[in-house]
Amino acid sequence: MMEIRFHGRGGQGAVVASRILAAAAFLEGKDVQAFPFFGVERRGAPVTAFTKIDEKPIRIKSEIDEPDYVIVMDTALLSAVDVTQGLKKGGLVLINTEKSAEEIHEILGAEKVAVVDATEIAIRNQLGTKVQPIVNTALVGAFARASGIVKLDSVVQAIGSEVPRNPERNQQAARDAYESTVVMEFS
Repeated sequence: MMEIRFHGRGGQGAVVASRILAAAAFLEGKDVQAFPFFGVERRGAPVTAFTKIDEKPIRIKSEIDEPDYVIVMDTALLSAVDVTQGLKKGGLVLINTEKSAEEIHEILGAEKVAVVDATEIAIRNQLGTKVQPIVNTALVGAFARASGIVKLDSVVQAIGSEVPRNPERNQQAARDAYESTVVMEFS
């Protein structure tokens, strides 16, 4: 089973991103689960969402303590939340950032790092505002590139069914992020 944990802030779309990823995997014939965990429910508060993907039925619904993948929607969370807590050996961290993979590796020490400037992509595609861009679809596209677990075409199709507002712009954001994602391994 592949377990993915999303870290975001309320309003960034972490919960929707977990559902889009699950829908994309489901389109490819996989069994999936997607669900959120909320602390203080307000815009800007830390939010965690989870997606599980497997070839066989998933019978246990629980938070993910030892993820294979971590997706971080806001670099400000790096100083507030231990995003790599429980990350499996060889697990990958995907971060929305302007920083390089090398800089993120120095900060987190993760063996596999993927970076993409999802904020810039969201602003360019007019998703949210310049002050509060919505980066979720860009990050699911980046995840498709970084992980290879789902195909970009499945992500684009899932966005079409899961995102009622501006699906074309969200689909383009996913494509842009897929092309812009940088993945590096460190030993």
